[in-house]
Amino acid sequence: MAEIQVNGVSLYYEARGSGPSVVLVHGSWSDADSWARVVPGLAEQAAVVTYDRRGHSRSDDLLTQGSVYEDAADLAGLIQGLALGPAFVCGDSYGSLVALRLAAARPDLLRGLAVHEPPGTSMLLADPDLRPLATAFADRIAAVRELLEQAESAAAAELFVETLAFAPGAWAQLPAPIRHTFIRNAPTYLDELRDPDALDLDLTALARYAEPALLTQSDDGAPMYGEVLDMIDLALPKAERHLYAGAGHAPHLSQPEEWVRVTLPRILG
Repeated sequence: MAEIQVNGVSLYYEARGSGPSVVLVHGSWSDADSWARVVPGLAEQAAVVTYDRRGHSRSDDLLTQGSVYEDAADLAGLIQGLALGPAFVCGDSYGSLVALRLAAARPDLLRGLAVHEPPGTSMLLADPDLRPLATAFADRIAAVRELLEQAESAAAAELFVETLAFAPGAWAQLPAPIRHTFIRNAPTYLDELRDPDALDLDLTALARYAEPALLTQSDDGAPMYGEVLDMIDLALPKAERHLYAGAGHAPHLSQPEEWVRVTLPRILG
């Protein structure tokens, strides 16, 4: 356990193992602990770094409106500050958007990517055929946002898990520490929703990223994720796809052994 000063904030991080460097970027609501089920398998052959994004759990919260650009800059600062570059970066959900933004802005810091179901709804709005998918997803987010605006953190976290991340009944099946983390970090999700650029990507800039990229989704996930990955796939010159069976929005939680089996060979290159 340690802290590093990056871009004016203190980020909590953990490092385990030795070998090729890999940084794991958590999604909305969660923190570094969300990767606990896959770190041991990775650390047998790689140097694994997990961290709490700014505002989450043990990292500094400046109590100001954040942005996905800050998150990407923090990831760059972490890689540089710990002398990890070029690193392999894995992201889940919103963490995928952070990783992809770094690939577009600082490709020199990355030697590979693995991203699962980036929620890039803004990317779909320009296509009339895809706009209904983005709108339907946004409607479900709106219900969560309404609860967050009312400071109903526990209810918002449960609704997010059961209508956006997994399925009805999933909240009760999550370990108590994960539920606690979601509730504690609930305001950070509202912060992301208030960032106009949070769910978008510059595909033209991303196309300049020439290193390998693994794009994954689950067969029981929202159709929107597949469409977003299709657009990213077309932009990246070295993309490959993988489909998880019944893994939901967080295969590193639901199917950790499968996640390691799929991801570790790419990390090792």
